[in-house]
Amino acid sequence: MRGLKGKVVIVTGGGGGIGSATCQRFGEAGAKVAVLDIALGAAEITAKAIAATGATAQAFVCDITSYEAVQKAVAAVESALGPVDILVNNAGWDVFRLFKDSTPAEWNKLIAINLIGALNMHHVVLPGMLARRAGRIVNIASDAAKVGSSGEAVYAACKGGLVSFSKTLAREHARHGITVNVVAPGATNTNLFAEYKRGAGNPEKLDEAFRRAVPMGRIGEPEDLPGAILFFASDDAGFITGQVLSVSGGLTMSG
Repeated sequence: MRGLKGKVVIVTGGGGGIGSATCQRFGEAGAKVAVLDIALGAAEITAKAIAATGATAQAFVCDITSYEAVQKAVAAVESALGPVDILVNNAGWDVFRLFKDSTPAEWNKLIAINLIGALNMHHVVLPGMLARRAGRIVNIASDAAKVGSSGEAVYAACKGGLVSFSKTLAREHARHGITVNVVAPGATNTNLFAEYKRGAGNPEKLDEAFRRAVPMGRIGEPEDLPGAILFFASDDAGFITGQVLSVSGGLTMSG
């Protein structure tokens, strides 16, 4: 895809799953990759794998739920790699719990990671993009934001909020050369999904239910997502903003 070589990209939650696969694909495209994760060790593994191919990547620790931590991490990225051209908000957390059985502590954690964290990242990165009148933002939501998902009420609410937030920012900043788009995965074979299934108490049964629900007949893999993410980040998507693309094997269809 055009326009990615030499660009500085931040990927949150870059230490594993979709984030790691996305970081590696950006590295292949010639971008300078800032791998952000709350687990520095995981981020370093991803960054070292990218650097081993001859691409540029560096790991940064960041708790996205802390505005001050985000400020510090973004400043470190820009000092090491340069101004941020592309932001991918991928970090997330989930727990399987019917809403009636959930607790305010769980709501707070879900909201802090899945929504407030993304708000923090946008708020810190946007000023630089506005000053340069250029930027690409790709937010990772979920098909749960479109249709709901049993046992994920607050998670779905956060992801629905992220979709609405993304569309609003896309309107506010289209004239400034900044695009904001959303990729919505379905069930994807990550550690987060494994934890979600364990929380349901019957992982094998839930896994089979998801497989039956997906028209393509399988759970997604992290490597299924980077193509859509890099497309939105590239020059090929320069006239696309405020859009939501499901990458879920046909789990949800509309239009």
